[in-house]
Amino acid sequence: MRVATALTVSQVLLGVSQASLYPGQSNLNHTCQLQTPFLSCSTQAHPDLTDSCCTETYGGLVMSTQFWDTYTGLESEGQVLPKDAWTLHGLWPDFCNGSFTQYCDLSRQYDPTPSPNTTTGKPDGEPVKPYDGPGIGTFLAPFGKLDLLAYMNKFWVSQGSPNSDFWGHEFSKHATCFSTFDLPCYGPAYKEHEEVVDFFSTAVSYYQNLPTWGWLSAADIRPSNTTSYSLSDLQAALTKGFGATPYISCSGPKYNATEAGKGTSDNGATVVSEVWYYYHVYGRVQRNQGIPVDASSNGGSVSNCAKVKGALKYPLRSVGSEV
Repeated sequence: MRVATALTVSQVLLGVSQASLYPGQSNLNHTCQLQTPFLSCSTQAHPDLTDSCCTETYGGLVMSTQFWDTYTGLESEGQVLPKDAWTLHGLWPDFCNGSFTQYCDLSRQYDPTPSPNTTTGKPDGEPVKPYDGPGIGTFLAPFGKLDLLAYMNKFWVSQGSPNSDFWGHEFSKHATCFSTFDLPCYGPAYKEHEEVVDFFSTAVSYYQNLPTWGWLSAADIRPSNTTSYSLSDLQAALTKGFGATPYISCSGPKYNATEAGKGTSDNGATVVSEVWYYYHVYGRVQRNQGIPVDASSNGGSVSNCAKVKGALKYPLRSVGSEV
C-alpha cells in the first residue's frame, strides 16, 4: 500500500542545498538531446548530477494505474465504460522508497474537489482550494488534441463525476510532483497548459502498453457474476504480461466476513477493482521507456485481496454501462 508523507525535497534528495521543489532547473530550451537519460532511482538520477528536466529525479518510482469499475453513475449523460478494457486511473510519481507526496504546485491546481484537501492530508497541511475555472478538458483544443480528448473520454473514465473533473484531480495531485513535467522544463517558448497536455498524452501512452483485460482474458480470467477467481492466478497472468508483479487491489467485503470465509483468518477484500504497474524510467517520463519493477521492491505488499483459492469476484459491468 502507498503511504502519503510530508517529506521535503531535502529529506528525499540528500545533499541538495536548494530549497526549490525541483533543484537544478532553468528555463533554457530543454530538448534533452545532450543529456544522458539516466534510470530513475539510480545513483545518477540526482539533481546534483543531471538535469532534473531530462531525468526524473523526484518521483522516480512511476506507477501506471487502472480501474475495473462496473458503472459510472453518469450513463444517462453518455459517460460509459469501454468494452473489453480496464480504464486508466492515472500516472503517479512515488518516491524511490515507495512513499509519495501530492499537490506539489498549487499554482497549477485544477481539481474541483481536492482529495485530500490539504497538501499533506492532515489538518496542518497547506489548504488545497477547489478549482472553479474551465474544465481541464478544455485545455486540449488550443493544441489541436481533439483525438486525445476523444480517447480520454473513452478510456479515462470517472465514476461519479464528470471525466474532466477526474482528469483535473489526477493532474493536480500527481503530475505536479514529477520533476520532468515542471514548468521550467518547457523552456522560454512555453505555452500555457502545454505540460497538462503533455501529461495526458504520456499517461495515455503508458496505459496503451498495459492491456490488463487482454492479459487476464488470455488466462481465461474474464468478468463473470458466477465464476470466482484466485489471486495467484491473476498475479500469474499479469506478471507474465507485464514482466514484473503489479499491485492488485480489491474492494468489497473482507473474505472472513463472507459466508464462504466465515471462521478463516483471511481478511483480504474480495472484489477485484484496480491494478498498479510500477516502473523505473530512463530519462524523461515522457519517453515511456521504463523497466518493470515488482510492487514488492520496497518490501511492501503486492495486494490487499483475499488469498484463499477462489475467493475473488471479477464482476460483469452493469447493463448499459459499457459500449
